[in-house]
Amino acid sequence: MIRTEGLVHRYGDVVAVDDVSITISDGECVIVAGANGSGKTTLVRHFNGLLEPDEGRVTVNGRDVAADTVAARTAVGMVFQEPRDQLVAATIGADVAFGPENLGLDRPEIDRRVETALSAVNLSGREDERVHELSGGERERVAIAGALAMEPDHLVLDEPFTGLDAPARESVLDRLRALSASGAGIVIVTHDLRDVLDLADRVVAMADGRVVVDDAPADAVESLPEYDVRVPDRWRPRRTEPDVRC
Repeated sequence: MIRTEGLVHRYGDVVAVDDVSITISDGECVIVAGANGSGKTTLVRHFNGLLEPDEGRVTVNGRDVAADTVAARTAVGMVFQEPRDQLVAATIGADVAFGPENLGLDRPEIDRRVETALSAVNLSGREDERVHELSGGERERVAIAGALAMEPDHLVLDEPFTGLDAPARESVLDRLRALSASGAGIVIVTHDLRDVLDLADRVVAMADGRVVVDDAPADAVESLPEYDVRVPDRWRPRRTEPDVRC
């Protein structure tokens, strides 16, 4: 579980996140939406200690993030808007292994995690391929695999479809649907809900650093355009069954 309590973050005199208190439960699929500058990226970067609050508190699984950033970064995997910002090795396999290696795990466990993570993003058997030769969609999937190899409780993706063509977007969406169906917690940060609204259990929208909408998709969708959030032209709530996540 991720929880913020009275979270405030400033860049100089500018308040980017202003008194935000939210809870994201395990296994929940949440969209954090808003226009550029609304504070959504600043908010989620507190979830694993990439940023520290100026006021308030952030906890992950009941532990204060500021007091134990290692635990937070193990529990919350982050995929940045530009995958190249987090790809650190020359080959797919080496990049996905980087996080588990830094946890000090033994080689069999590292290999197991790499194999499982690559399978989850449909990149099995491609460990030796060079990262710089991959397409944008493939780099996005490698970044997701690197986060998954840490076996986090929550996967946070910041604008995961920026710059991707239609086949690449659909490939990443397929992986997110499968991960969500398996019970993984997913947080998607975006200003454009056309690809992802049917995945969501909940939409949290931000404007001027504050939460302005926090509701189920069917109840949130009508008010989102006034906050410069793009929604599908035609959308129907997905049918749900008891105990089934997005």
